Amino acid sequence: MIDHTLIKPTATKDEVIRLCWEAERYGFCCAVVNPTYVSLAGRVLEATDVKVCSTVGFPIGATLPSVKAFEAAKVVEEGAEEIDMVLNIGALKSKDYEAVRRDIEAVVGVKRTYKKVVVKVIIETGLLTDEEKVVACELAKRAGADFVKTSTGLLARGATVEDVKLMRRAVGKNVGVKASGGIGILKDALAMIEAGANRIGTSNGVTIIEEAPE
Repeated sequence: MIDHTLIKPTATKDEVIRLCWEAERYGFCCAVVNPTYVSLAGRVLEATDVKVCSTVGFPIGATLPSVKAFEAAKVVEEGAEEIDMVLNIGALKSKDYEAVRRDIEAVVGVKRTYKKVVVKVIIETGLLTDEEKVVACELAKRAGADFVKTSTGLLARGATVEDVKLMRRAVGKNVGVKASGGIGILKDALAMIEAGANRIGTSNGVTIIEEAPE
């Protein structure tokens, strides 16, 4: 259930390689890296069951939909099997819901060519009202996203139990909920899972697993 994550701007090749080794050792779902490191992560993880996940439109989501679609296609070609995209937060807060839907659909469109790709939509809960969070989740679901995700972990506060519960209610049972941002210990991760998350995004995956009882 853990997406082992390294998206800081100062990430080095050696750190990415170590992230991939840790992801394989602990059986994490994904190694999450920025686009420039997708091919490297793919080479390191080629003979493993760990997927490579890339960010798209990171971190503020204000990129043009056509650019997000291009970026999504390119990272999949580089070896990404999952995509974490940031929706257009400004459009959402402007109540331009058609623009938000088109934005998400542009990235989800990559699934027409690469059917097994998983698309997660980051709504950045720390910048939204509860009403906006619900609308964002409904738009993501309508656009065909596989997951909604709480946050980038870079722009605002991270995941909360209340947000995860709200998102789970908004998307129902058939869309995933990824809790991300500020999840550093086992207790936090378990609380998010209890609230309805079925994926955890964290740079502290090793700490969480090593804290768990055998």
